[in-house]
This record gives sequence, C-alpha cells and structure tokens, in this order.
Amino acid sequence: MSGINKVILVGHLGKDPEVRHLDGGVTVASFPLATSETYNKDGKRVEQTEWHNIVLWRGLAEVASKYLQKGKLVYIEGKLRTRSFEDKEKVKKYVTEIVAENFTMLGRKSDFEQSPTVPANQSSEAKIEDEFTIDSSDENGDLPF
Repeated sequence: MSGINKVILVGHLGKDPEVRHLDGGVTVASFPLATSETYNKDGKRVEQTEWHNIVLWRGLAEVASKYLQKGKLVYIEGKLRTRSFEDKEKVKKYVTEIVAENFTMLGRKSDFEQSPTVPANQSSEAKIEDEFTIDSSDENGDLPF
C-alpha cells in the first residue's frame, strides 16, 4: 500500500500572492497562510498562529494572482513537499511547502470581485456568503462565475 500525503488548511493570506513566470511560460504563485487555534491555559485564552508556505502552479497560480489578496480567507487542499537549496554562503537549506491542488475562496462573493458593489437597498448583513472552488485539474481554468 502506498502512503497518503494530504494537507487541508483554512486560513488567511499573510501577503498578496507573489507571482513568477518561469521558462516555458509556467506560472507559479506563492504566499504565506496563517492558521490559528485557541486554547485555555491557566484559565486564560491563548491563541497560537502557525504560518504555512503555499505554492500554486500554472492555471491555479493565475487564478490566485487575480482573486486572492492579503487577509482573505481560503480553504486549501494540497500536499507537503520539502525541497533543498544552497544559500549565498553555499549552506544547504531545507524548506517545507504546501503545494496546493485546489482552493476555495471563503467569504462573500464581493470579497473577491475586482470592484465590489452592494445595491443601496441591501445591507452588508444581508449578503449571502458564497464559496468558489478552484481545482488544478480544471482543463480550461474557467471560474464558476
């Protein structure tokens, strides 16, 4: 039996996605994602935040660059990858990243539109929350809206 390498995270982007275009026109985007959990310690509520390095490739990276921004809440599914590189002093370094296979933008649809507008007769509390899932296996990379 083979192993399973699956990561599921829900968190907020720490920065806007950083987008690079590699040789051959391959697009890669990366950003830090913060996940937080709270617990009680000695009767006090303590919040612990963990930072994750997220990497998206090709069409998924293109979509992320258009719609994700610092502070936005996203659900991400992917797998752990550890890679090594040499720094300027020729010291071997290791970094562990989550390579995203798909993501879902959580929150209101207007949170992800280029120019959000709310009709004057609709209060912000009355907005309906939507979810939009983007999958790296989508051939054409079209958005569902």
